[in-house]
Amino acid sequence: MPENGEIPGFCRDCGQLTTVNAGGPRPYCAACGSARITAHPEIFTLSIAHLDCDAFYAAIEKRDNPELEDLPVIIGGGVRGVVSTCCYVARTYGVKSAMPMFKAREACPNAVIIKPNMAKYAEVGRAVRQMMLDLTPLVEPLSIDEAFMDLTGTSRIHGGPPALTLAKLQARVKDELGVTASIGLSHNKFLAKIASDLDKPRGFSVIGKEETKSFLARQKVTMIWGVGAAMAKRLEQDGVATIGQLQKMDVSRLAKTYGEMGLRLSRLAQGDDKRAVKPERETKSVSSETTFNEDHRDVKWLEDVLWELCEKVSARMKASGFEGRTVTLKLKTSDFKTITRRTTLDAPANLARIAFAAAKPMLHDAAQGKAYRLIGVGFSGLSFAGESESAPDLFGDSNEKIAKTEKAIDAIREKFGRDAVKAGRTLKRGGEARKRS
Repeated sequence: MPENGEIPGFCRDCGQLTTVNAGGPRPYCAACGSARITAHPEIFTLSIAHLDCDAFYAAIEKRDNPELEDLPVIIGGGVRGVVSTCCYVARTYGVKSAMPMFKAREACPNAVIIKPNMAKYAEVGRAVRQMMLDLTPLVEPLSIDEAFMDLTGTSRIHGGPPALTLAKLQARVKDELGVTASIGLSHNKFLAKIASDLDKPRGFSVIGKEETKSFLARQKVTMIWGVGAAMAKRLEQDGVATIGQLQKMDVSRLAKTYGEMGLRLSRLAQGDDKRAVKPERETKSVSSETTFNEDHRDVKWLEDVLWELCEKVSARMKASGFEGRTVTLKLKTSDFKTITRRTTLDAPANLARIAFAAAKPMLHDAAQGKAYRLIGVGFSGLSFAGESESAPDLFGDSNEKIAKTEKAIDAIREKFGRDAVKAGRTLKRGGEARKRS
């Protein structure tokens, strides 16, 4: 920071460059009078960004029906369903995404509840992505309404540093699509995503290189990707509640205690994230696999493992807003020979029961009494949910009912850990133990 305490910045409403006194009162733009001034010592040198639309589904519904503007809006439905998303008015009542609908109704009985229209949301999501692609080919979507961008080297093309380009993008999304987005700007993906959540809605937050470790030290461990309720509880039991505590721990101790996750915790606690922003076409599949300590040939046993893997993959797909056209089964024999089987669905899907229904016949076809040391399953041929027709009814129930059931289970597991709910085949096995690495 300069000795006089002046920090570079700009007005997000008119683009006027300015400087802000670090210890002074809240500034207003000298050109247009706006209070939306963003300033940071490194603001014009950073180029990795994360854009996240604000309460996306609800914002689209309010855009299309102005009478809803000041009302609490919940996107979801049914008594046994869960909240897909909700507007910021509803959040003041304690409503939040993935909350069971009956609890949301109790918390906000006057809420307007709207059934999701994924085709409409996908159309707006595609338009937002195209606006990002107009600025850089390095756009990596995470879901229907959020993505990373790398604007390194674009200053000459766009006539200004990435921060100004991003502010213009933010304004364009609002003006042309009628929804708002928040921007996080930093020097890597991990920190850019954190920054985009710091000042919602319609925020623009910056985390610089110099402040990385000190900023992270103050945060809870749950700010690290992958640290959900179950992992946070385990860390808390080991006396770790903040990222600052992780920063002080020896990496070998973390690796010994938490395995690969421990190494990841150590890296991210220091703000070390070397992953590049990968274009959309690089996201080809979502899969999960497991290796056994002992080879297994019992098909029913392998089915149980397959079901659990289908649940894991489905949860990741739904969290990212993806659907897949192809289901792939992977098996590895005791002599390390890999067997791969694929089947194409009639329509894209992301439900565990659909993945299992597709993979199970392939497993039976490949089994034939053979022993396997690894099994995996995945979706490929990805698209965002709602971009295609919904998947066919394979079970006699409607897919909507299946989706609601699975989403409710996902929400409970997200809050209380994976073992909080045992579904389907897992219940049948009860407490049967399996040794897996």
